[in-house]
Amino acid sequence: MSGLFSLQDHVALITGASRGLGLAMATAMAEAGALVVLNGRDAATLTAAAEGLRARGLKAGIAAFDVSDFDACAREVAAIAARHGRLDAVVLNAGINHRKPLLEWETEDFLRVLNINLTGCFVLAREAARAMIPRGSGRIIFTGSIMGIVARPTVHAYAAAKAGLGGMAKTLAVELAPKGLTVNVICPGFFDTEMNTALTQNPEFDAWVKQRCPMGRWAQPEELGGAAVFLASRAGSYMNGHMLVVDGGLTINM
Repeated sequence: MSGLFSLQDHVALITGASRGLGLAMATAMAEAGALVVLNGRDAATLTAAAEGLRARGLKAGIAAFDVSDFDACAREVAAIAARHGRLDAVVLNAGINHRKPLLEWETEDFLRVLNINLTGCFVLAREAARAMIPRGSGRIIFTGSIMGIVARPTVHAYAAAKAGLGGMAKTLAVELAPKGLTVNVICPGFFDTEMNTALTQNPEFDAWVKQRCPMGRWAQPEELGGAAVFLASRAGSYMNGHMLVVDGGLTINM
């Protein structure tokens, strides 16, 4: 059974992987045998993360670029595929949030969130497909959110982008499946990460999450790793166009 989840000899690019959910998914994929290429904007932070993986005997490299720089996205994906001779999976995870009441939002802030959380994912998915199609196989995985399914106030651009990933994954899934590629979305619930520090340290919100989630707690980043391994491995070979919710049951709890 373990062979179903093996990523031995696979090459995977994970964006937003210097910490948090991205690093947790990269770690799980490396533990499954993949050579993981960590992306982020800061080379020093990425280098430290990659060295931490290599110190454990895992295979890791880095690719420092901004996912909102679309020329860099195309250039770096092509370089990774050329350097390693293949690109088996991409986990398009990089994202930002912006929390403001509607009337305090600037249009520039809305567009900035969409550029990073949605348009950057489109460009990277396109360029990954360009590298994968000639080999007849590949896995494109988006990090969505339960905010693309349900809603909270103030996170308008974030929710729009994450809902957009769900729709885009479906169109890509039906177009690319005949070429041997699958496209899926992982939708995390409330995870204890740096992005959510303001929420975890808010006693009222912390209590709300623990009351709403049937498991009574926030998730830890490593609890997302298995979903990424599943979707990237042979175990997930017939999963396509799916939104895999990892939220401890929060969104089904009335």
